[in-house]
Amino acid sequence: MVNLTQPPKPKQSQETPLKEKFMKRKSLSRKAAIVGAGISLFGAFPDKSGRDLFVEAFQDMKVDKGFNPKDIEALYLGNFSGDIFEGQAHQAPIMADSIGILPCPATRIEDACASGGVALREGILAIASGMYDMVLVGGVEKMTALPTAQVTDALGIAADALYEVPAGFTFPGLYASMATAYMQRYGLKSEDLMQVAIKNYENGVLNPKAQFQSSVKDIMLAKIKAAQSKGKPVPAWQNEMDFLHDNGANPIIAWPLRLFDCSPISDGAAVVLLVSEEIAQKFTDRPIYISGTGQASGLPLYSRPDLTTLPAAQKAASMAYEMAGVKPQDIHLAEVHDCFTIAELIAIEDLGLCEPGKSFELLKKGNFHRNGTIPVNSSGGLKAKGHPVGASGVAQAYEIFRQLRGEAGQRQIQGTLSLGLTHNVGATGTTCVVHIFERR
Repeated sequence: MVNLTQPPKPKQSQETPLKEKFMKRKSLSRKAAIVGAGISLFGAFPDKSGRDLFVEAFQDMKVDKGFNPKDIEALYLGNFSGDIFEGQAHQAPIMADSIGILPCPATRIEDACASGGVALREGILAIASGMYDMVLVGGVEKMTALPTAQVTDALGIAADALYEVPAGFTFPGLYASMATAYMQRYGLKSEDLMQVAIKNYENGVLNPKAQFQSSVKDIMLAKIKAAQSKGKPVPAWQNEMDFLHDNGANPIIAWPLRLFDCSPISDGAAVVLLVSEEIAQKFTDRPIYISGTGQASGLPLYSRPDLTTLPAAQKAASMAYEMAGVKPQDIHLAEVHDCFTIAELIAIEDLGLCEPGKSFELLKKGNFHRNGTIPVNSSGGLKAKGHPVGASGVAQAYEIFRQLRGEAGQRQIQGTLSLGLTHNVGATGTTCVVHIFERR
């Protein structure tokens, strides 16, 4: 007699489960190398379309020994929501056409704010498979054509539409929930979040492509000067903390997150040229190899048992470290996903760069500054460089490429750099991707 209330039990096999077999595959069959990278200006450009920005990034890409764009065999494009931001879906072939590489296959990757990082991973896997020897990975987003309220709504569709959005959550609110949980557990103060912003704005000053190229102190002094020139009451700010605590200058968006804790609405694009490791030296004597990559998915925030960590980021990092054969303490610099200041602190811990609950204390000691033990977000991060969401993960790779080659100009980190890391997050950690870069 068949029991209809219980599903039949699968037959037990003596063989190793397929999932376990695949999990043992910890290395790429063929590695990819970055031989060129380009980036557009990040900011607000009412006279530019997404394709204009993509062309700008592509034209900015220089390959030491040259290359023929017609040799590009595929394009992987990170783009979150061009259909909403610009009314233009199916962007990948349009971008391929704009830079003259048709008829190569072009694929748009959408993984919220991790779209660019996942596009890079797909390019790596395409080369590892042996299908291609040269692929272009790009990311682009044109966000500023819409009013802020509509941008907020567009970004909000990356949250859980069944439970989080109807409850009134926007992304500042979701990350504020993470911040308050972290405060409760580890004793974080608002001033600790402000230190993240101060650091990243200082780095942005040195980045000619950054959306914000003024430090918090510079912004404060400019506002004081403007008040004096207009004959208005002069603010009594004595330092950056006074300024950042002022509700008029730095209003609360979702407590404890204020305006300067949030990444801006941005337009921008970035590209990297990937080739198989066997031919990398044909294009440059200084290729940057991608030695590890990891991607994982996680629960939406409302069902996550612990709001002080992103389990998918921990898993993606573990995969990348194991593939590269390195440990967190081997990393020399990192570009992490600081869509909000709390996100940077949590990222540092999820990546194993310090113990849980210790990132803000080490930040105060200077460990993550540009001249610290592990510089984080030397580009200015999403906070100061800007966050055109589909481009952010590729822009992180651009920064690591420049730093490892010693080409970062005024913001160049001193000392011997051989290992860099990028950490790109979609939504509240439902997608996380980590890459490890190596200069041999």
